[in-house]
Amino acid sequence: MDSKKVLHFVPSDVPATGRSKNGYVFQEMELRDGEEEDCGQCKDSPVTHKDHIYGTQIQTSFSDPDGLGYGLLNTTRKYVKPMNFQEEVRAHRDLDGFLAQASILLDEKASTLDEVLKRMLTHVVEDGHGSCDVDEVMDSLFTDAGGKEVNVHLLSETIQGVTATSTGIRYQQSWLCILSNVKSLQRRHVCIARLERPQNWGVNCCEARYVILILAPHRTKSTKTAIELGRTFATMFSNISFRQKLLEAKTQDEFKQELVYQRQQLSIVTEKAVIEEVEDTDPRRSKLLNCRDFFKVGKGVYDDLRRRLPLYPSDFTDGITGKDRSLLKYTTTAIFLYIAILLPAIAFGSLNDESTRGEIDVQKTIVGQSIGGVIYALFAGSPLVIPLTTAPLAIFISVIRGICDDYDLDFAAFYACIGLWNSLFLILGGLFNVSLLMKLFKRSTEEVIALFISIAFVGDAVKGTVKIFHHFYHTPTLATTNSTLVLHQIKEILEQARNETGPVLGNGTGPVTEHAEHLSAFLPDSLVLCTRERPILCLLLMLGTLWLGYALYVIKRSPYLNAKIREVVSDCALPISVVICSFIGSYLFLDIQLPVFNVHNGPVFNFAPFDKLTGMNTLSAVGLGFLLALLIFIDQNIVISLTHVPEHKLLKGTAFHWDLMLTGFINILMSCLGLPWMHAAFPHSSLHARQLAKVEQHVENGHLYTTIVSVKETRLTSLVANILIGLSVFMLPVPLQWIPKPVLYGLFLYIAATSLDGNQMVDRMALLLKEQTSYPPTHYIRRVPQRKVHFFTGLQMIQLIILCAFGMYPLPYMKMVFPLLMILLVPLRTNLLPRVIDAKYLDIMDAQHM
Repeated sequence: MDSKKVLHFVPSDVPATGRSKNGYVFQEMELRDGEEEDCGQCKDSPVTHKDHIYGTQIQTSFSDPDGLGYGLLNTTRKYVKPMNFQEEVRAHRDLDGFLAQASILLDEKASTLDEVLKRMLTHVVEDGHGSCDVDEVMDSLFTDAGGKEVNVHLLSETIQGVTATSTGIRYQQSWLCILSNVKSLQRRHVCIARLERPQNWGVNCCEARYVILILAPHRTKSTKTAIELGRTFATMFSNISFRQKLLEAKTQDEFKQELVYQRQQLSIVTEKAVIEEVEDTDPRRSKLLNCRDFFKVGKGVYDDLRRRLPLYPSDFTDGITGKDRSLLKYTTTAIFLYIAILLPAIAFGSLNDESTRGEIDVQKTIVGQSIGGVIYALFAGSPLVIPLTTAPLAIFISVIRGICDDYDLDFAAFYACIGLWNSLFLILGGLFNVSLLMKLFKRSTEEVIALFISIAFVGDAVKGTVKIFHHFYHTPTLATTNSTLVLHQIKEILEQARNETGPVLGNGTGPVTEHAEHLSAFLPDSLVLCTRERPILCLLLMLGTLWLGYALYVIKRSPYLNAKIREVVSDCALPISVVICSFIGSYLFLDIQLPVFNVHNGPVFNFAPFDKLTGMNTLSAVGLGFLLALLIFIDQNIVISLTHVPEHKLLKGTAFHWDLMLTGFINILMSCLGLPWMHAAFPHSSLHARQLAKVEQHVENGHLYTTIVSVKETRLTSLVANILIGLSVFMLPVPLQWIPKPVLYGLFLYIAATSLDGNQMVDRMALLLKEQTSYPPTHYIRRVPQRKVHFFTGLQMIQLIILCAFGMYPLPYMKMVFPLLMILLVPLRTNLLPRVIDAKYLDIMDAQHM
């Protein structure tokens, strides 16, 4: 008969209408109409209808449910996972703490549970291991429910070993772990008692020989609670061979030695059977990196297509046909993507417009986004990934424009030449399986880069707002653009100032004073406009977009409305906030002119004039093309990896090699048509997966967790969104120009804020600001020493600061070597960090939540 051993956590036991002096609850058998109830598995119970059990007096009462003396008791049971001594560091610390101040009673003669517990508490106090009020602790150990009418005396919290069999559950009768949280305690206490002879304490404890008493303060760290400490000792006592050896121990030292030996036995790492998996080209799950794999030309692309093509039809039918339809989810996700892609395209298009002096403007950026997005949505192996032109690419383009100005090169031709070299390197990278290098990128490295991208979004928003303040708040704005009129009035003011001595009022607006060779004067009100309301309104619109969007995004966690409406509102949080704040800025404050992006009238497609470049110009573009390919390679693969994290539970797999090649083909088209380059973007891709996810919430040790159950892996949402973006070209300049720039900056802040969900580095940084009692029971809190967790987080923060220093430095040429800096994070994680932190702890912190 197969059986499975588990630990049973019993916060309360079966209610009874009687009480025994031994303190353990028993079930009373009620007789009605002369019939006796079937006791089932309770046939071995020592409880009978006599007035005493094993010489112990019993007070029984039979009462009418409608009369006095009748009570109700809620019983809750849950299973507790046994402590893993191989991985959870807290298990060893719990035992070490007990051995340092051991409270052990051997051959205790007391027979009732109350007497045993009082002896154990007295022993703890007498040994000087702790000071507590014995009566107070005894009151906390038992639940005396029902008041004077019905006194139900039972243990509040216990852990017992149970064995699950095909016929039911069998309790381990020989030991009992009792838990209690005591307000007056400052530290945890453990006392173990071995009774002189087995005692019968009720139905599930007929032959008790060991009692483990766990006392803990009310507020303590999640890994130091009474339940966690009880897990440690209950796991050890659940072994029958260990309990037998403890019976043979004559002294406390021998008893401790058996505890240490059992700890060693539980800590032995058992070899797990290696299951051969179907060959997968996902670099993250491949075997050890082998140089020969890079020379299997085209193998990675071939395997990607062979595995992904059979699933291609389902990318269009999932959620559309069948029982599990998700049309509403698809609609809200497509709207979200439309806004989340269009507005950054406008923002970066405006940035490119300024840096290239109109060579690449907003219109071209929108058209390029639509063309590239549709191609990627149709043919990519990872359809949830969203390609975009990003801030690093915009900076790269501005550097190219500067090089063209310095060396008198044709921008369109040189830009296309760099793009073609870049595409060549990307295609070669896909053919030679270079994406296998992603095996070297650990989760912690990816999260540092992801957090840097989020910070870069915040930096772009802050820089744009500061620029608005600098232009409109501190600098006066002239009321007219007629320079002749302005110069004429200024000339009159200066002549009047020279003719008069001392302070003089200039047209009644203020004094004009002359100091040595300098003359200062206030311009008249007719020339100067007060424009300080513009930056203030811009700041409010930016923060308002962030606040409204995030408030609607988290409404799904609130109790308002019903679940379906909350989900729809949360999915449409970004479009709603953008529309409302744009309406406020462009209509309600119509008299305040807000900064908007420029729109040029001209051809959208400009074919590159390659005949304007010399051979040396073409060769000089190789280096820039390689740096650009390196940047796109890193971002592309990291974004795909972050989108396909285990938490998202994506089932159709990845296609790293094919997607890298496809990005190269798309950028060939972008380069020849004079459109901005693109690659997989973070956090849009991860947000896309979460938008299509079905989630459920659960509470673990007081902490609320949101778990993704499944994700609809479809191409339709990104395909529809990019088609709508292409149609948005006909909305230029109106109504798209009604979206002020501050709303775009608010969108950047919203994207940065929502991208922090699920980033373990952010969670660990938050631990530095929390008290220990608020730490969530995550896998790294349970299995890694706290100091090493904080030390590792500090090292990640140093890496992040270095990335920000180089990535946001105002010198453009320094940003071009930024991809090399990201590459350096790999040897830092694989070679340097294991020398200061144990490799097993690093691997645990790089794992997903378990």
